[in-house]
Amino acid sequence: MHALDILGDPVRRRILELLSDGERSAGDIGEIVQREFGISQPAVSQHLRVLRESGFALVRADGTRRIYALEPDQLEAAASWFDPFRRFWQPRLDALGTELARGRRQRRLAEDRAAPANEASAAANDTDDNDDTTDDKEN
Repeated sequence: MHALDILGDPVRRRILELLSDGERSAGDIGEIVQREFGISQPAVSQHLRVLRESGFALVRADGTRRIYALEPDQLEAAASWFDPFRRFWQPRLDALGTELARGRRQRRLAEDRAAPANEASAAANDTDDNDDTTDDKEN
């Protein structure tokens, strides 16, 4: 089975997402996947077997528990399949990154320009407050 066939299944993608945070027991994976997808424990076990046999996941025994971990080599191999196609979206992603950086810079400059005005306004308010206090003491 091709790596993209394996990654095309939403249950298997979710299992890989769970494993990306670190090792998990088959029971923990089963509880989450059963709750989120409404599938049986044997179905979850089948997905774990496919991931294990295809090299996306590793398993080790810990007493009676099975502990699963992500196998990054297979994910890297799957990602490399996209390399010839990156030229189609990489320039757009680069342009998006430039626009996001430009927007952050413009906001920061606007905040820097507004900061002295805000400080002056706050100082003026403090002076007005002090004048009110003086008037109260005189009355």
